[in-house]
Amino acid sequence: MNILVLGDIVGEAGCEFVRSNLSLLKKQNNIDICIANGENSAEGNGITPYSADYLLSSGVDFITTGNHVFRRNEIYSYLDESDRVIRPFNMHCSNPGKGIGKIDMGRVKIGIVNLLGKAFMSGSDNPFDAADEALEKISDCKIKLVDFHAEATGEKRALGFYLDGRVSAVFGTHTHVQTADCSILPNRTGYITDVGMCGPSDSVLGVESEIIIKHLKTGMPQRFKTSANPCFINGCIFEIDDKTYMTKGIRTVNVRSLNLR
Repeated sequence: MNILVLGDIVGEAGCEFVRSNLSLLKKQNNIDICIANGENSAEGNGITPYSADYLLSSGVDFITTGNHVFRRNEIYSYLDESDRVIRPFNMHCSNPGKGIGKIDMGRVKIGIVNLLGKAFMSGSDNPFDAADEALEKISDCKIKLVDFHAEATGEKRALGFYLDGRVSAVFGTHTHVQTADCSILPNRTGYITDVGMCGPSDSVLGVESEIIIKHLKTGMPQRFKTSANPCFINGCIFEIDDKTYMTKGIRTVNVRSLNLR
């Protein structure tokens, strides 16, 4: 089974570029399931029912999120009702939505866990303890996947080794920069520290560079605006063994628009 994971999708431009390219990308790589992080899919930050539905209708099968998931309050009831969009499991249990999800493929179930890091971030419980609890809730799933939305590379690497042999794959999101360390850990768990992002090039994490420079230079708050530059897609493909349900192949994916400078 081939599972495609897409990095954080940024704004309308990122959503549109994914929509334009995902069908061919899935066909060329024999993709069975596509999972994307959509916490920045709404224009201006966060995720809305519209941006979530747009991605799901574009060929994304399941959406994970992160620390910006509650930025737009119109998503709250949507998260409670949806079986295809989740928020981090280690957020407070009273928060809207669920932290785990399942995809029934008939012959096999896929369990998906979304976790939030603690380093340089707030508003979540210990991700290691939360991972143990979450895995119990998807024990009926042969294939287990973890999106660890975290800032620190060391924390991500540590969780990867902590879950090695217990899940099929661990992939990091949040930094919007694809790392060069995709690998299969000793006990056959596929791993990458950060999948990257889907959005505008020549930007600072998808935002117009001039806005971020002004904010960092002056310290004054700025209204973020998604860059109008051509887009790209960052992703990672995990090839899951049909007998062991662990990763037997892993490779990154990078799709650039034709007019990218």
